[in-house]
Amino acid sequence: MLPKIPELRPPVSRLAPTPSGFLHLGNAVNFVLTWLLTRRAGGTLHLRIDDLDRARLRPAYLDNIFRVIDWLGIDYDHGPSGPDDFLRHHSQLLHLLEYNRILRRLAQQPDLVRASQRTRTGGAEAAVSLETPGAAWRALVPAGTEIKFVDAWQGETSVPLGVLMPDFVIRKKDGVVAYQVASIVDDLRLGTTLIVRGLDLQPSTAAQLWLAGQLSETAAFNTSRITFHHHPLLTNDAGQKLSKSQQLPVDVGVLAQRKGKRAVFGAVAEMLKLPTGAGESLAALQPAFSDSPALTQSKEE
Repeated sequence: MLPKIPELRPPVSRLAPTPSGFLHLGNAVNFVLTWLLTRRAGGTLHLRIDDLDRARLRPAYLDNIFRVIDWLGIDYDHGPSGPDDFLRHHSQLLHLLEYNRILRRLAQQPDLVRASQRTRTGGAEAAVSLETPGAAWRALVPAGTEIKFVDAWQGETSVPLGVLMPDFVIRKKDGVVAYQVASIVDDLRLGTTLIVRGLDLQPSTAAQLWLAGQLSETAAFNTSRITFHHHPLLTNDAGQKLSKSQQLPVDVGVLAQRKGKRAVFGAVAEMLKLPTGAGESLAALQPAFSDSPALTQSKEE
């Protein structure tokens, strides 16, 4: 199924990489898809870098994000101009108070959050007080919970959240907010209305929709406000999903030795079922995408 473009107000979207490793082909494809969908609808694009995993952050990984965006030839409307500007003015560390306020509110909800800690023998995690140092906080999803929504790419979608993510982490053992909460808060702050993710992140989307619905402060994070596109994943010749370990880092020097940018644009064109030649360059890809008849259907259909 090809993506549908909602005939609504111009969307607000974001590129949301994590500087915990070098970007790979799948990241680059997601960047281009997000850019195409946003620009096709006359929307606004943010660069939002998720840097809460400080243990794995490296200057080279952060720099790689800006190099890849520049190399692909895509642009964004708001966000850091480079690594230094990001660390000074855009890091997620600058928003810890916002994240922690939502964490405290979630912890006040009856039977929603529990804390756990590994036993001294290294066995299974045991329940402890929320105030216990070194304890992770988990959101408890009721058994049988299913999250249903219309995925603009995949169509009617139902995610068995109670099976796939029955007790996902919302605060890590180091006391820092986890991805699912931070992503909700960041998207609400940016006014995000279009989210483009790989199909493997549908459970995360379901977790965020369910979690946001637990508080009035985050209730606006829902499918009446946000359009979700979960695009297919890249596969190898055997049709198997490419893992991070199978993908070359997207470095100008590395990838250019092979197919260069055509490896990215070609994958996007194939994913969108565009005419032959559309994947030769960004200049060829953008008009082919904009003219595709599959993109003129409204969200209400």
